[in-house]
Amino acid sequence: MRLFILAATAAIIATAALASAAALAQQPPVAQPGANQSRSSARVYLGFDRNQYPGDAALPELRKLFAFTGYWLTNPPGETHNSWLGKRDILRRAGFGFLVVANGRLDREIARAAKQGKSPAAFGRQDAAAAVATARREGFPPHTILFLDQEEGGRLLSEQADYLLAWTEAVAHSAFRPGVYASGQPAPDGRGPDGKPGTITTIEDIRQRVAAGHLHPVAFWVAQDACPPSPGCVLSANPPAPDASGTLDAAAWQYAQSPRRQSITQACARTYSPDGDCDTPAPARFDVDLTSAPSPDPSHGR
Repeated sequence: MRLFILAATAAIIATAALASAAALAQQPPVAQPGANQSRSSARVYLGFDRNQYPGDAALPELRKLFAFTGYWLTNPPGETHNSWLGKRDILRRAGFGFLVVANGRLDREIARAAKQGKSPAAFGRQDAAAAVATARREGFPPHTILFLDQEEGGRLLSEQADYLLAWTEAVAHSAFRPGVYASGQPAPDGRGPDGKPGTITTIEDIRQRVAAGHLHPVAFWVAQDACPPSPGCVLSANPPAPDASGTLDAAAWQYAQSPRRQSITQACARTYSPDGDCDTPAPARFDVDLTSAPSPDPSHGR
């Protein structure tokens, strides 16, 4: 997944990241068990996601590192094919849990559909119905959390909010439960009551809208790969707890992306491969995004 962040936001985060660059620069690419201490004593599990399915043969080696994997119900962002479909059973038998995810619409797509007569809410309900139907075909059990991939960060535009909340409400009225993958990075948001520049995260914005509308609860998979709070591309038996992302009560925290976003990962650049990707060790070498969660099956999709 590739989260779009405004340049001004990146600059704010980069400034904070550089302040602790010296401390993080020495961090090794692959941490030893216990090197990453979480804020709580509860166990935290490591997972991965990527647009392309890694192949059946790679699963035993990947399972040595990861408890769960992202699982696309739709074509991933920028892709014309979904190689994950039909792979739930083999992943489950290999011992993986799941983060089940469906690609959301960019604002330009929502606006274009509106000009053609399809409201953002109707578009959201249509995409939710498709995701629910695919989740059923793939064999995911009732109450599995389906995450909508909200790629654009900052406060949602009105049409984005209408689309997203129609999607989550439609899923909530199905046999499944709604979730959203969204940014936990602070973005500029005008000025506060004191006149000082304010910020907001996409997840804060969505939570406020859900509460104000008395809507169904939504689970969150937070994207926050800025260093800090992220340790960077660190594969560890003790990954960082999701609360350390700055977003409390998240179901999962994506703390590293491939390729890294240079403007916000300068402090942990040495933890990534020279090409900027976050790679798994040989022999099953893949570029991945890293996620931590308090459950080995964050979507409860087994």
